[in-house]
Amino acid sequence: MLLHTTRFGNLHVASEDLFSFPAGLIGFEQLQQWVLLADAQNDAVGWLQSASHADIAIAVVSPRRFVPDYRVHVAQSNLASLELGEHDRTFVLNAVARNANGLALNLKAPILFNLDNRLGTQIMTTDDQPLQWDLQSPILKLRRSA
Repeated sequence: MLLHTTRFGNLHVASEDLFSFPAGLIGFEQLQQWVLLADAQNDAVGWLQSASHADIAIAVVSPRRFVPDYRVHVAQSNLASLELGEHDRTFVLNAVARNANGLALNLKAPILFNLDNRLGTQIMTTDDQPLQWDLQSPILKLRRSA
């Protein structure tokens, strides 16, 4: 399928590369189809691009790259939408946003993926994680869309 984006231009995306988020993402509940893209200029950053809205892409990173001791604590019931099987592979990413200090990770609401079923969900952790964890890393720079 041809995916039109404002940040990356036109992309050819196989339908099996899409992730379904039945409940959407926080703030984007109506957007249920997303594709995970690499950033050609920075291997620390990925982009979660909406398949239905060209102008919506969320910068994401692997939290362990910046917060090595980060652990996701969630209620088991919050994982039901991932339909996890015994051998399914999972992956965790966190959204990156600009704040007054530069960039911050949202450690309170990680984005979880079932890589085998191509399902995703964003949940709130049950422990005391920061909503904005200031990122003090020179390797992470977000480019502005063209």
